[in-house]
Amino acid sequence: MFEISGSFSSFSVDDVEKARDFYAGTLGFQAADALGGGLDLTLPGGGRVYAYPKSDHVPATHTVLNLVVPDIEAAVASLHELGIRTDHYPSTPEMPLDENGILRDPNAPEGFGMAWFKDPAGNVISVLAQP
Repeated sequence: MFEISGSFSSFSVDDVEKARDFYAGTLGFQAADALGGGLDLTLPGGGRVYAYPKSDHVPATHTVLNLVVPDIEAAVASLHELGIRTDHYPSTPEMPLDENGILRDPNAPEGFGMAWFKDPAGNVISVLAQP
């Protein structure tokens, strides 16, 4: 078997400077120029993501990044204060959402919550509280 010495995730963006402003300026991640004109993002907790430019970028229709937070209500309120709109998906029995678009799964442990928003390129990001 081959030896794995590290790992990181990646996703495309349509405008690297808008991505830098959002991820570094708005969310506070560390951002450094990377090969291929992209950005190396260092997330709280030390995870890494490579955001690469793609001229024919199509936003992901699934969650590309999950941000763990201690308090889902406070995180959603902070996003709204930053001018970031959380997505309001239709609430269903399988995916019950409250009025702020926060998933409140009755089968999850107490304190769990999850909400979604998009980056400037339209990629889906979540904030989630895990007890």
